[in-house]
Amino acid sequence: MPGLPPVDEMKEEVLLAEVQDAFGVIRVVEIGDYRFLEFGDSIEQSCVFTADPSWLEYDYTRAMFLGALCHPAPESALFLGLGAGNLTQACLKILTLDDVETIELRADVPRLAMQFLGLDDDPRLTIRIGDALELLETAETADLIFVDLYTDHGPGVGHLAWRFLESCRQQLNPGGWLIINQWAGNDGKPLGAALLRGLYHRHYWECPVKEGNVVLLVPADLDQSLDLDALRRRSAALAPRLGYSLQSLIEVLRPAS
Repeated sequence: MPGLPPVDEMKEEVLLAEVQDAFGVIRVVEIGDYRFLEFGDSIEQSCVFTADPSWLEYDYTRAMFLGALCHPAPESALFLGLGAGNLTQACLKILTLDDVETIELRADVPRLAMQFLGLDDDPRLTIRIGDALELLETAETADLIFVDLYTDHGPGVGHLAWRFLESCRQQLNPGGWLIINQWAGNDGKPLGAALLRGLYHRHYWECPVKEGNVVLLVPADLDQSLDLDALRRRSAALAPRLGYSLQSLIEVLRPAS
């Protein structure tokens, strides 16, 4: 199945927007057919293909979407961290979601995402501004929860905060899945591997991706398992709509080590 061409870094970079808030600089830049959300000193946070903002360009976003397919029929999702919103767009477009909530720290991020990065003002989508660590307890429970709290310095403190990560799983509906975009160390293990193994009783799955991250797929409870055959069937059925296959990511899924 043909995919999109790689981002052409030789094309001219055009600055579309730049704002300063209490946390630093946010930029939107355009290179050819792509637009990028950047924090700080040109630290890329998200990449959007302008012709289709729901297209997931990078493997880590595809791996997070794969995590959503662990659930047979999700109706609700909670995104902790919005970025450019293309993972949110993909889930709204492809999945049968009725209610989607996003908690984003920086007020300018959703504004820029809607103005420049193709994020739709979907009636199913509610965006709240604030710190996810503080607002999580006021969020609705969800079938899917995505944690992607990155700054210009790397993963936010929530990615290593025991109580917060425990609360994320507790916020899941029965049968739900928690999907965490975690950094990987030089050993290929996710950041905070020992903490994660203890917190989730080694009952989760890891999907290493070429960008250097490891996406964690955490079920709501210990009796819940990952049905790989069902995951393959759902992935294959959606491939024509997605425009790419998720099979290579399924092949590298591994139980928590």
